[in-house]
Amino acid sequence: MTDYGHELKFGSFITPVAQQADAVVALAQISEAAELDLVTFQDHPYQADFLDTWTLLSFVAARTSRIALAGNVLNLPLRPPAVLARAVASLDLLSHGRAELGLGAGAFWDGVEAMGGDKLSPGEAVTALEEGMDIIRGIWDAGEPGGVRFEGKHYHARGARRGPLPEHRINIWLGALKPRMLSLVGRKADGWLPSLSYIKSPTIAESNAIIDGAATEAGRDPREIRRMINLLGSRLGPDDKAAMIDQITELALEHGFSTFILPGDSPNGINIFGKEVAPAVREAVAKARKASGTPAGDVRSAAALALRSPGIDYESVPEGLAAVEPGDHGYSKVRSTYIYRGAPGLVINAKSVDDVTSAIAYARKQDVPLAVRSGGHGISGRSTNDGGIVLDVSALNEIRLLDPASKRVRLGPGARWGDVAEQLAPHGLGMSSGDYGNVGVGGLATAGGIGWLSRKHGLTIDHVVAAEIALADGRHLRTDKDNHADLFWAIRGAGGNFGVVTALELEAYDVGDVVFAQITYDLTDAEAVIPRWADAVINAPRDLTSFMSMVPARSGNPAIGQASIVIANPDPTVAQPMLQPFLEVGPILGSQAFIIPYPALVDSQYSGHDGQGGYTSHSGLLTTVTPAIARGMGDALRNRATNFMQLRAVGGAVNDVAPDAMAYAHRHQNFALSIGAHGSATERLESLWPTLQNELDGLYISFETATGRDHLERAFPGQTLQRLRRLKAEYDPTELFNANFNIPPQERALAAE
Repeated sequence: MTDYGHELKFGSFITPVAQQADAVVALAQISEAAELDLVTFQDHPYQADFLDTWTLLSFVAARTSRIALAGNVLNLPLRPPAVLARAVASLDLLSHGRAELGLGAGAFWDGVEAMGGDKLSPGEAVTALEEGMDIIRGIWDAGEPGGVRFEGKHYHARGARRGPLPEHRINIWLGALKPRMLSLVGRKADGWLPSLSYIKSPTIAESNAIIDGAATEAGRDPREIRRMINLLGSRLGPDDKAAMIDQITELALEHGFSTFILPGDSPNGINIFGKEVAPAVREAVAKARKASGTPAGDVRSAAALALRSPGIDYESVPEGLAAVEPGDHGYSKVRSTYIYRGAPGLVINAKSVDDVTSAIAYARKQDVPLAVRSGGHGISGRSTNDGGIVLDVSALNEIRLLDPASKRVRLGPGARWGDVAEQLAPHGLGMSSGDYGNVGVGGLATAGGIGWLSRKHGLTIDHVVAAEIALADGRHLRTDKDNHADLFWAIRGAGGNFGVVTALELEAYDVGDVVFAQITYDLTDAEAVIPRWADAVINAPRDLTSFMSMVPARSGNPAIGQASIVIANPDPTVAQPMLQPFLEVGPILGSQAFIIPYPALVDSQYSGHDGQGGYTSHSGLLTTVTPAIARGMGDALRNRATNFMQLRAVGGAVNDVAPDAMAYAHRHQNFALSIGAHGSATERLESLWPTLQNELDGLYISFETATGRDHLERAFPGQTLQRLRRLKAEYDPTELFNANFNIPPQERALAAE
């Protein structure tokens, strides 16, 4: 008796007759209405009387909404594997996870050859099928770096780009009868799909033994492989129902089959199969499994189990939490941040506050690091890790205007600032939030928020009036100036150290169209140009905020600096005098200006993060660009010690806030400097940075990849750090939240000293 415990599924096998095209599609729709799980079509491209199976699958996907679709089986010799991989992935995305892939090695070789394919021997056909499977899976593995490279006897891929990533993990089922094909099923396939009428020798039992032996030898659990069967008979009537129920039940319990496909084109037969046979078989098999104690459900592959982190108890993940681990489909979409290609042992996707508190309680018991991610755009990459747990709150993405009169808005930490701007704009409101719309609310609104309107309206955190936070001890608190005021003080500037913010309330302000100008300077004489730009910013009205982005000379072009200037007033007659001083800063390579809606500045086009890795960024604050600072920046450009350097204007309204009003205490500086490097430039940056850093005054944590005591003291000066240490000891004494510019509690800091 062999029962692999898989969930039972039922499908139809429809003949794709070209002269009855509408009837073929109708049978697929009847299959869905009959509550079948799967509809399949044979694939013989050389058969002129048949519809092309791939075109048919695509059309049926558009005419159905739930049922899965597959070829039974697709003819690989006439469908190049890399192209087929993209086609199946595309169908899966368009059908929202309903495509599966049945493959055959080829059988009718005269027909294949007539259509332009190569005529292969049985052994060659199996080899070609295995090669094709490797290429197909390589194309689907969109999260892996580099292209697909494969050199086989029959197929090759020489750097083919990976992707798209299918919506779900597409299974590859093989139509197999002979020992060599059965062995391939055991080694590499997700399912075995023979037709019962063709199984002669080996028998079913012998075939299962070959598959299981090959699977075991390949380090797989035989239960990973679903056993599927095209049943006998093309018609099913009321008198045949009992016999078919008995037959299928025996196939399930005695031979381990779990997907049963009815051949035939009878609407009545499809209805009987789906509505009467399938429920009866499910009931009989469930009863037998309960009596025998057969474990049911999918089995995690041995390869996936080997990827688990030793410090994580995977079996105790709280029920209901959406968790993704290495080996799961979609892991590549959640492993990385914008900068860092992580390899976490578990990613928990929180859908609610209860999920957050449950995940924190679980993470507290594990022996691995915990990272918290909202948008994943942080320069440091600290919202992922290697081998630890990532708590992803991107699904907590509420954007709601609570009160038009007070302009108070409620934001989830997973919302992206581009979406916030888009939704506030119809109300004539906005919120300065950095310079990029894909940035998540949570990280930025607990660290600072130096944006396009900073000089006029201050930092993002200056407008936070309440926050809700899940703590390490399981509490979920609402904080504001009257409730847990000390924690509210800490959240605004050092929020990542104290828990997981689950919601923020901010007071937005009137924002309409703005003037956006870009002026590109030749920075061959950077020491002269940069200070003049800085003086122009300081002397400008507060309506003007500017960022200067700089890159070294390349490809025969000089080092350049692009000043992006935003004026919170769309009147050209007001803007022009403000822009004039910037036209006198230095040699201009180009300039342009537009009147645009504020959301256009922070447009969000998020499509996922793949990670880049190896990026080092340093940060500092300064009041004026002194000759020493200008010289250090010029040296960085000349020596190619940076790939990208930026000065952001602060000052203005930012400095109207008292230094002790919140954990962000930097309220006298006028600029924030960030300088980053990757590859060969990194070593040069690390050599140059200490000299430049000594000229700076403070640190903005969002642009700093390094950590350490001296960085903490620069980020949180004087009494600010001492107060944060005391609060850390109260709210997170075990330092569960230590992956985001960690502040050790007071006693631990003293002991370390």
